[in-house]
Order: sequence, then C-alpha cells, then structure tokens
Amino acid sequence: MDRLVVRGKKKLSGGVTISGAKNAAVAVIPAAIMANDVCITDNLPCIEDVKCLYTTLNKMGVECTYLDKHTLKIDSSKSVNTTVTFDEVRKMRASYYLLGALLARFKRAKVAMPGGCNFGTRPIDLHLKGFRALGAEVEVEGEIVCINAQKLKGAGIYMDTVSVGATINIMLAATMAEGVTTIENAAKEPHIVDVANFLNMMGAKIKGAGTDVIKIIGVEHLHGAEYTIIPDQIEAGTYMIAAAITGGRVTVNNIIPKHMESLSAKLTEIGILIDEGDDFITVDAVDRDFKATSIRTMAYPGFPTDLQPQIAALLSICKGTSMLTENVWEKRYQYIDELKRLGAKITVEGRVAIIEGVRELTGAFVEATDLRAGAAMIIAALSASGETVIGEVKYIDRGYEEVEKKFSALGADIQRVSV
Repeated sequence: MDRLVVRGKKKLSGGVTISGAKNAAVAVIPAAIMANDVCITDNLPCIEDVKCLYTTLNKMGVECTYLDKHTLKIDSSKSVNTTVTFDEVRKMRASYYLLGALLARFKRAKVAMPGGCNFGTRPIDLHLKGFRALGAEVEVEGEIVCINAQKLKGAGIYMDTVSVGATINIMLAATMAEGVTTIENAAKEPHIVDVANFLNMMGAKIKGAGTDVIKIIGVEHLHGAEYTIIPDQIEAGTYMIAAAITGGRVTVNNIIPKHMESLSAKLTEIGILIDEGDDFITVDAVDRDFKATSIRTMAYPGFPTDLQPQIAALLSICKGTSMLTENVWEKRYQYIDELKRLGAKITVEGRVAIIEGVRELTGAFVEATDLRAGAAMIIAALSASGETVIGEVKYIDRGYEEVEKKFSALGADIQRVSV
C-alpha cells in the first residue's frame, strides 16, 4: 500500500505538461472495438483506469499492445468475447462503455456492473433507457447487465437529466443502428466531442457533439483509425489550483485554454493572475491576496464537479466566507472531514459547503476518499505547514499520471512511500 508524504509551504514554479484526458481515454478505448480492424490511440494517460481497460480488452480476445508508454494498438479483428465479467470491470466506472460498444457491433453484451469512486448514487438507468429506445432488450441479473437486440433502429431520445456517461454510451450504440438517432438534452463536455471525433474518423456520421442535440446517422461498419486524445481538463485544473494555493507561478502546458474558462474566471475572482496562450495557461499567485468567492458546480461549460474538491482546498485559505454548491453528486463532500483534519473550517448544509478562510493549514494524516478528493488532499498538503501523510493513494493513481514526479519537478517536497 502506498502513501504520499508532503512537506508543505513550498511555492511551486516552472512548467508542467498535461497528459491525455482520462475521461476521453476510457471511452475511446472501448469505442475502438466497434471496428473489425486495428485502431491506434495516442496521448493516452499512463494511469490505472487505462491499464485496467488494457487488461480487460485482452481478456476479451482483443489484441492490445503498447507501442510506447502513451500509445495503444487495439486489434479487434479476431473473435471478441461479449461476456465481460472480469474483476477489472468492477474496479472502474467507465467499464460501462463496453455495453454501448459491444451492443453496436455485436448486438449483444453481458457486462458486470461498474465500480469506481463512491460519492453518490450513479445508476445507469439513463444508459439502459437509451438502449431500449434503440430496440434492445435489457435485463439486470444481480450485478450483471445483459443486453440483446435482433437489430438496432434509430430513435429520438430525450435525456431526463444531463449525463455524460449516458450521452456517450447511447452515442456508441446508435452509431451502428439503422436510421437516424437524435439525443436531446445531451451533455456537452469536451470528452464527448473527442469520442464523437474518434468515431467519425472510423466512419461514423455524428453531428452536434458539444451541443445539447446530437444527431447520429447509423452506418453498417466502422474501420480502423489513428487518434490522439485531447489534454486532460481536470488534471490541468488541479495543477492550476495547486500553483495558486502555494503562492507560486506555474505554466500549465499542452492544454486547451477554452476548456479551462470556468476555472480561470474563478481564480481571477479570488485574486490570482491568469495569462492564456494558444496551448498554455500561466497561473501567477506570487504575493497575491486570496479573496473568498461563491462557486456552483454545473454541467459543462459550467464549473466542473471534478474540480470541486480541489477548489475547496484553495477556498479554505481565502479571506472571508466562501459558498460552494454541489449540483451534480449528492455525496461529493465526503472528503470535507479530511480537510478539517488539516485545520479547514467548513460546514456542510445539504449540497452547500460554507467555507471560512483560515490563516493556514497544518499537516496531518489524511486519506483520499475518491480520485478528485485525493487531488484535493495533495493541494491542501502543499499549502499546509509541517508534514502531511496521504493514504489510499490508489484512488489518485486512477486518474493522475506520475503525480509525485510532476509536483516534485515544480518544487514540491512530495514522496511516495510503501507501507
């Protein structure tokens, strides 16, 4: 079991290069098996969720080969097992994309219910509703989802709530359905656009990704393609917030600044200088006073829920009282008690966290309660006086590549130790 040991009060400086987007990669990899051909995906993040999918696909009979650390060759031209109940499937949330991908190509799938971080009820009802609308029969047998269809037919599908996962999964299945499918009230996150672009490179006909209406004209077959994953919006935001909380100056490279607009706006409100380039953002918090602000998480292009724990760490040392409202997941404040161990003053009332800024945080033993909460612990520890030990690092490794190496290169005193 690994832990991270952080000795705080070091201003971060220099530059950091952002890896490929986790949330795009874990959808693009399953989508690749929809082609009876070879696909090559580049700029993949070297994280546990990607490694988990690599193992899963190989167990399914798909030939997956790493061409280098960040490039995966996926050959699904041979026999593919459509029953996917391996242990790896239960370890990550995004394994549900295998449902849409297998249904599209083989018209059947039997997949174990996904796992991942536990910070609220995350049913796949909307996914299954979309599959049924396309003509599939769906049964849930204990922890196994079974889907079969004689054929899939395009349909008009209205999403009752905005869901990134359901939008992508229905888009996957509809790609090879007969006729036209329209997804209304679709999610608009950048990684949805990335998955649609990849599918289109394979021969799909998808329009409107990135808007709330996606139109898909079904095709019979998809062919292989080579594709480069977009930069990770959430990893970029994590390093931007880390630079700010330490009073440092850091350039975050290999990003799409437009994807960061909601965070950049809030950092500016807090009193931090933001300088944008074509593919970088420089965060300058040297000798700046941090002011309290109010933040509400929303679907893209609003403030991302996946940056909510990280920004809470920063708000905990801002002068005044900040209000943080979580509008996506009902249990995403499980990490608050861990921040309190470091000296943060936070009161949670339903979906609202009231954060009273303190002069400084103090090192302690804390645990990562989920992936993004783990990132928040690192950010808080970088600001805290003394030593902080972070447990349950396995959550952090699910979504951040070489996190201690990247922070060390910026001047942080952070080490990984085995217990």
